Amino acid sequence: MRVLVIFSHPCRESFNFGVVQTVLQTLKEQGHEVRLRDLYEEGFNPVMHADERRGYHDEGDNVAPVAEYVEDIVWCEMLVFVYPTWWYGLPAMLKGWLDRVWLPHVTFSMPTTEAGSRPKMQHIRAIAVVTTCGASWWLSKLVGEPGRKTILRGLRALCAPRCRTLYLAHYKMDTSTPESRDRYLTDVQRKLSAFAG
Repeated sequence: MRVLVIFSHPCRESFNFGVVQTVLQTLKEQGHEVRLRDLYEEGFNPVMHADERRGYHDEGDNVAPVAEYVEDIVWCEMLVFVYPTWWYGLPAMLKGWLDRVWLPHVTFSMPTTEAGSRPKMQHIRAIAVVTTCGASWWLSKLVGEPGRKTILRGLRALCAPRCRTLYLAHYKMDTSTPESRDRYLTDVQRKLSAFAG
């Protein structure tokens, strides 16, 4: 399977960097064709400037500022997001990637007076989120996990009708222990293997 891994964390010494290494190793050991986009390392600009926004709905032209990233999502059959959950949501870098790369006419058709919007990413059959959360499980649920919903509901709606999803979170990251982190990496390897297999 063609798998695109989107990694969004600024620090190489972070636990999240170890998580993405586990994700990449797991997928490659299963024989998947993997592309990594390390948004911070690449210096991806998450800011949509005025001229880009003015051309956002212009079919063809809207792709030009982010063409290589659009090519990635057209290529892949599975998406894996690895990121820290900050303020219950996505890091600004990742949200900016969604804003700029998931463009109309590429990922969905624009609605008309005759028909509503239609999803155009039906080649994507699976989406996984691998994240860390400072908050506990119950507090995350109480707030509503907006980051989880953005990807596994909003983004999924543009993919294949039976697109499978996986959500793996290490909650209470701020009080984690070496043992809890090891358990999480083992879970990631085991559950992602089963999901991607």
